[in-house]
Amino acid sequence: MNLPNTLTVIRIILAPLFFVFFFLTEWTGCCEPVSLALLIVIFAASELTDFLDGYFARKMNLVSDIGKVIDPFADVLSRMTYFFCFTISGLMPAWIFLILIYRELGITFLRMLLIRKGIAMAASIWGKAKAVSYTAGGILGIIYTILFRLFPGSGSLYGLNLVTRAAFILAAGFSVLSFVKYILDASPDLRN
Repeated sequence: MNLPNTLTVIRIILAPLFFVFFFLTEWTGCCEPVSLALLIVIFAASELTDFLDGYFARKMNLVSDIGKVIDPFADVLSRMTYFFCFTISGLMPAWIFLILIYRELGITFLRMLLIRKGIAMAASIWGKAKAVSYTAGGILGIIYTILFRLFPGSGSLYGLNLVTRAAFILAAGFSVLSFVKYILDASPDLRN
């Protein structure tokens, strides 16, 4: 297994660990500082490996067919895991999570249709904007979660909550726009 694919597999392994440490204190009644620190480390490692796997694949000419499949899978698995955690905790509205998960499932289905025709779906600017908005929403969600757990009665978190929810709405908007763009781009290939 080459370096980029190893980084991608690490991201896949980190996703369920994020879930465990997000709810560890709720399940055990202890370990809040440790679980919060590990959430930061896991989130940062997930986002860093996402950047590095693509960087090394291009820089070292290690782009592989398996990498083209597992990288988007790892992206969806890691990001939907932390968005699921934010939804369960009440930070992300469920309707936003549903839009995000429906988009990701739709793109997966579209990729499968195109792969059967031997066509690789190229990234679009809207797909990149979606990825950036997911990361921004994730960062804000982590910050809010940490501050809320450390200072649960703080009234100053109201503004951060609004900004975080706005970032989630923006992520939903970009996810829909990118999905529509991919459908439009793929339509000629799907008709043949």
